[in-house]
Amino acid sequence: MNISGALNVFRLFANPALCLPQHTVATFDQIPIPLSAAFTSRHDEKKKPDIRAVVLDKDNCFAIPKQNNVYPQYQAKFDDLRRAYPGSRLLIVSNSAGTNSDRAHAEADLLEQNTGVKVLRHATKKPGCHAEVMDYLRNAPDVQITSPAQVVMVGDRLFTDVMMANMMGSHDIWIKDGVIRDHGLVRSRMLPTLDSRADSLCDQ
Repeated sequence: MNISGALNVFRLFANPALCLPQHTVATFDQIPIPLSAAFTSRHDEKKKPDIRAVVLDKDNCFAIPKQNNVYPQYQAKFDDLRRAYPGSRLLIVSNSAGTNSDRAHAEADLLEQNTGVKVLRHATKKPGCHAEVMDYLRNAPDVQITSPAQVVMVGDRLFTDVMMANMMGSHDIWIKDGVIRDHGLVRSRMLPTLDSRADSLCDQ
């Protein structure tokens, strides 16, 4: 059970836009690099955002759910992302690996070994772990974050990944279809209505 998701969903009554993505792609291999290209107006290059760090979801974003390795079809894009955002500038934040549900953080250790990317250890699941994410990035000497607007969240869940980014004041890219096509409410081609949110509370 994602208690953080269940509690934070009530924020949507006051601000429904928290679950609206800023940029959408079908699958992970379609994200643009640099990621700033997703938020740059074709008519005004001066508004290009200063993206210094990328936060990646795992399950159904770049990996098959419950597996701790990059989906082979996405390996080339994953490698491109690592080169564009090296070291601590690329961070995996999962609602499985690295959480208190991950016994002795064994999944996080394996995921780091398989990807070469740091996995955040966090006590609160998304979307409520935004403070832990920002603390890590601000304290990483090779990132030099001064504002949440310098961060992009990439993930497949509107009520966890996208909502967390909007709560942080960061940019976000929504992976609409994911690795395995899911026809549930949070994967519909239409954005879920607030009346449907209860069915999404346990999503990870």
